[in-house]
Amino acid sequence: MSMESSLARENQVLSVFDFDGTLTIHDSFIPFLRFSFGKRAFARKIARLALPTLHCMRKKLTRDELKEVLIKTFLTGVEEKWIRQQAQLFCAANWNKLMRPAGLLAVAAEVNSSAQVTICSASPAMVLEPFAERLGINLIGTQLEVVDGILTGKITGHNCRCGQKVKRLESVYGPLHNYHLRAWGDTRGDFELLAAAQDPHWRHFHPTWKKRRVPMEKLRMLRLDP
Repeated sequence: MSMESSLARENQVLSVFDFDGTLTIHDSFIPFLRFSFGKRAFARKIARLALPTLHCMRKKLTRDELKEVLIKTFLTGVEEKWIRQQAQLFCAANWNKLMRPAGLLAVAAEVNSSAQVTICSASPAMVLEPFAERLGINLIGTQLEVVDGILTGKITGHNCRCGQKVKRLESVYGPLHNYHLRAWGDTRGDFELLAAAQDPHWRHFHPTWKKRRVPMEKLRMLRLDP
């Protein structure tokens, strides 16, 4: 890479938004499953997660492992085409009540500023694609394994949260220090992303009472961690 192209890249802004709870008012994946499978089938399947959820609460199961159980329970043997169709319908039906208006304005402002803009989310990319398309931005999310058009109920690679967010961003955009990184997040799963950013935003679109616990000390510790 020439010095000129390297300098141009260093001046490029990369704006990264978490999705669930940051651009939306709450989680999207569980509501997507309820929307897609219907109330009865959803209730029947979600009941199977009672014990794994209890194990997670008692630290016998990690959040990533619990998510793998959730995906296996609902999506094993499901057609990829059907999930993509349901994702389009879910986005159309829930856009206005799910998306934060301030978040939408912020995304538009970043796009208009000529920044590279992407969602980086732990939710399955397959579910979020219609939202990213409507926003006109890129998408990085958890990948679902598909064989011959059928979901296996497994994740390809890792759940896209915590340090995996940074790794996935670097796999797409290269070393993040080559950019001026702006990041928006709202949970522990975003700490590493926020720590990597020169311009981090914690619960930026939330009501004031939800912004009180700013994890700045934890972010500083993550920045110091080699």
